This record gives sequence, C-alpha cells and structure tokens, in this order.
Amino acid sequence: MKKLLLSGLATAVFAISGSAMAANFVAGQDYIVVPTPVQVEVPGKIEVREFFWYGCGHCFKLEPHMQTWLKKLPKDVRFVRTPAAMNPVWEQAARAYYVSEALGVRKKTHLTLFHAIHDQNQPILEQPALAKFYTQFGIPEAKFNSTYKSFAITSKIAQAQDLAKRYQLSGVPAVTVNGKYIVQGEDAKVTQVVDYLIEKERAAK
Repeated sequence: MKKLLLSGLATAVFAISGSAMAANFVAGQDYIVVPTPVQVEVPGKIEVREFFWYGCGHCFKLEPHMQTWLKKLPKDVRFVRTPAAMNPVWEQAARAYYVSEALGVRKKTHLTLFHAIHDQNQPILEQPALAKFYTQFGIPEAKFNSTYKSFAITSKIAQAQDLAKRYQLSGVPAVTVNGKYIVQGEDAKVTQVVDYLIEKERAAK
C-alpha cells in the first residue's frame, strides 16, 4: 500500500511539473504570435505546417524530432510540409520536393535526400544534381525535368512563396500552428511547444 501511495504521489508530482513546464512556454520567447493569422486549408482541423529547406542543417537536426512526433499525430491535427522557396537556390530543392510528391516517391526520398546532403556531403541542391538523385528511385531525368518545370509544380511554388510572405518568415526551420503561431528551433523543444499550442487551440474552440 505504501509503495502504491508513493507511486501515485510520484505520478501526481510528475503531472503537476509537466503542466508547469507547459505553462512556462511564453509568446515572444518560445513561439511567435502571427500578427495577421493565416487561413488554414482544412477548417475544423488544427494545422501544423513545417517550412524547411533540404540544404538547411538546422532543418536536418529537427527532422528526427518531427518524425517521432508524427508517429503520434492526433486525429484532429493535419500536418503539412512546405518546402521553402524564398530564393532561387531554395526554390530548386522545393521544386524537387513537389516533384517527388507528384511522382509518388516522396516517402522513399525525403529522408534519403536529407541524409545524402548532410551525412554524405553530397552537393544535391540544384536541378541537374537533383534530377540524377531521383533516378535511383525509378524517375528518368527527362521525366523529373519535365515535371519540375510543369505548371502544377510552378503553382505549388507560388503558394509556398505566398505562405512564407504571409507568415513573414526570414528563415527555416519554422513550424506553424493553426495559422496563428510560429515555432523555431532544431531540438525536441520544438515539438513540445507545438503540442502546447495544439492544446491551446483545442481549449479555444
């Protein structure tokens, strides 16, 4: 009985301390409040959107934490990746990401490309190198290049650029929550703050 009471007490203390930790997340310090909220794509779902660039070392460090977080994605949360296309160099990798989606290989290529660039130091950030990279996943260079320049991909790039402007982003990684908040960083704290903001949005409904 004594052990059970102590165990219960420890659980209670942990719950209280966990709540206290969550309450310590502060606007302007742990996250940014978006001055003009951005409309989410699916009403009724809490949107979490990750802006990234394949050449960004901070994005690469954040990715394992995002992958762990995604394994427990709540049903009322919609996760969206948006490759940043905020300059001509970034745009090339962003187009490649959208090509991988359009051709159905994103799940195979996303982490592989990150690791090739950051673990293996392969310079795969411009169109010719990207086209060669995707051939290992059964995508002929000609098919990659035609899709890369297509109207559909160009439209997605325009949308990504518009979103970055509306969120007033100056860099990546940046994780937005429900069009109202931006969380920046490269460690596990990012997903902790995201969870805190998700709860904040649930409570506001």
